[in-house]
Order: sequence, then C-alpha cells, then structure tokens
Amino acid sequence: MTKTIVGLYDDFASAERTVQDLVNSGFARDDISMVASNATGEYDRYATDTGTTSAERRTQTDTDDITAGEGAGIGAGIGAAIGGVGGLLMGLGLLAIPGVGPALAAGPIVSALVGAGIGAVAGGLTGALVNLGVPEEEAGYYAEGVRRGGTLVTVAAADHMADQAVNIMNRYDPIDIHERAEHWRQKGWTGHDPRAKPYTPDQIHTEREYFRNLDTQGGKAAIPVMDEELQVGKRTVSQGGIRVRSYVTEQPVEQKVRLRDEQVDVERRPVNRPANADDINAFQEGTIEMTETTEEPVVTKRARVIEEIIIRKDVGERTETISDTVRRSNVDVEHTDSERAVGTQLYGFDTFEQDFRTHYTRSAANTGYTYDQYAPVYRYGYNLGANERYRTSDWATVEPEARRYWEERNPGTWEEFKDSVRYAWDRARGRR
Repeated sequence: MTKTIVGLYDDFASAERTVQDLVNSGFARDDISMVASNATGEYDRYATDTGTTSAERRTQTDTDDITAGEGAGIGAGIGAAIGGVGGLLMGLGLLAIPGVGPALAAGPIVSALVGAGIGAVAGGLTGALVNLGVPEEEAGYYAEGVRRGGTLVTVAAADHMADQAVNIMNRYDPIDIHERAEHWRQKGWTGHDPRAKPYTPDQIHTEREYFRNLDTQGGKAAIPVMDEELQVGKRTVSQGGIRVRSYVTEQPVEQKVRLRDEQVDVERRPVNRPANADDINAFQEGTIEMTETTEEPVVTKRARVIEEIIIRKDVGERTETISDTVRRSNVDVEHTDSERAVGTQLYGFDTFEQDFRTHYTRSAANTGYTYDQYAPVYRYGYNLGANERYRTSDWATVEPEARRYWEERNPGTWEEFKDSVRYAWDRARGRR
C-alpha cells in the first residue's frame, strides 16, 4: 500500500532540493510530482517550441470561457526536464490550471491535470490532488498555495518508506498548510475557487515578501549572511604631458665685408719741353672719359635646418597590489540539545558546495564530468551523512547499504564515485 506525501514550499529552490533528496534516498522519480506557479514567467525557459508563454496563458485563462479540463491543457509543452534538478523529473510542461493560472508541472500529476475529464471533476489542481489521495479540503489549501506563488511537491511512498519521505520533506522547511490557510482566512479568504482569477506577478511578489523573513509556523526569522567581494578595475588617469610649440624669433647679426670704391683724380701739372711726334699727333680735338665705380653690399637669406625635435611616447606596464578589507556577516548557531551530534543536520548542502567544488577540481576534474554532472555524487554522500538513521554509525557500517542503493540506480559505478561520496559523508558529519 502506498501513501501520498505532500509538501508546499515558499520558494522553488527548496522544492528542487527536496526532489533531489528524495531521488537520492531511493524514491522512484516516476512517483514524484512538482507544480509551481509561473504567473511571473520565471519558468518560460522550460517551454517547448510548440508551447506558449505564461503571458499568453494568463490572457487565455483570464479572458476565455474554458472548462477546467480545457484550461489544464492550454499550451502544455510536455517533454522538457527541470534543469536545476538535473533531469530527475521528466514529462515537464507549462500548463494553464483553472484557479491557479500559468504553472510549471512535472511527474505523474501532469497526467492527472491534462487527462480527459480529470481536471473537471473537482476543479483543476484540487481535483488532481484528490485523485492522488489527498483529502479535498487540504487539496484546496495546496491549490491555493500554488496560486499564491508556492511550489508543490508530492511523492507516492510505500508504507515502510513514508516516514522517511516525511523526514526528507520536513528537512527543507515546508509550509504548515493549516496555519497558512488560517492566516488567509483572517484576511478574508473563504476557500479555493477554481474559477477565481490567477494571482498577478505583483500579488505573488507581495505574498512571498510577506512570508520571506517571518514564517507563520513559529516566528522563524531569516538572518541573511552576506559577503563583500573586492572588485578591482582600471581607468586611465592623466598625469600631464609635453606640448611642443614652434615659433620664429629675430636677432641681430653682423658680418664684415670688404667693398671697393673707385675715384677719378684729375691732376694738372705744368710742363715746358719741346713737342715730339706723339704730342703733335695728339694735338687735335678729342674727349677722354673715365668711369668711377663703387661696391655696395647685397644681402640675401637662405634657410637651413640645423636641428630636429623628435617626440615619442614610451608605454610600460607594472603590477600593483591593491590591499583593502571586505566585510562578512557571520552567524553563530548554538544548539542546546547535547545529544545531537554537530554536523549531522545543522548545515545545508549549500554550506559545503564550495568545498565540494574544490574537492572536484582536485580529484575529479579529469574524469570527463562537469561539476554539475558530478554534484549528485556529493549530494548523495551529504544526505547519507545528514540522515538520522546513520547518526551513530561509522562508514564501514554504512557503506554496504549506501553501495546497494547507489548501484540500484547507477549500476557498476560505485567504485568510480565512492571516494567522493565518502568525502561528502565526512563533511556532513563534521569530520574534515
């Protein structure tokens, strides 16, 4: 005999981790379902080529006169896989569910939602949950929770595994659906109506923010842990330069030059002698001319290149160490239950993920697997270490059973991955 275990989560990430943990713990993926509101369009990336966007589905469900069965099948894009879960849930589709609106759905619940007439029996998601064995009143609570932005996870578990399924779901802080429903009633809610309009993205955001930091299950406050990162960039800063300007000046110069002047002197002197033949021949009229000349300086200028100015820019690089401080907020958790071993369930998988990435880089990076493909190995070891069943057991006791569960889903691969499983086991138990 099987039982249907149902959990509703305020955020999709918690639901993802729940599904991952269920599969790693031996629950068949064909027995696990998930339904998440997609009114904000955040899961449109999972639509197939024949699907429509959440906005188109929201318009259809708001304006068309459709039956519950028809509404469940609008724009369904079946066959994709949830990327974050790494392909654990198949048969994923984007649906328009009456009373809920655009939604992402995966697992056997999809058949209940799009099957002939199933959705019309009791109205959309409520009817599908009733067919899975959930009481009608609680089914309405869960349907309303999805309508308001929550993510629903269901698993069909055999009697001997039902308690384990409950423990796994409780590990990721599901909503106390009865207290949440009571809170809705205090604000005027009278019950889930499959004919009601879906929540708008703004309404879903308001609902999520209201419960993000204070959970109605007991006043649990969320304390964010923050890190500052030092980011160093570069910018060009002017440090001055050189400007070369060319201009002309004048300066007096002197240069000596020798000049020649000619001057004609006429000298008359008395002579008393007898005339000779030359004198007689010259005794006639005539003119004698003599020209005086002088030299004057002639100045010309000729340009000559006497120097060149070369301008160039040399570029060099240097390494400079930037020192600063970054802040981190730390939270100290003190548990008063002395019988509970530190490291068994105090910290979530995300706490150790960076450590697991480092171990992967050091020991498994050359295996041909990416870290995302290898992450389920570490999660399997972490879940073993965090399981209360093995709190007092050592690895030698746990390994045979861990190997059996692993080989059932991954035949012949235990020896390849067991060291990483053991590493995650030890980290979860605080031994490394």
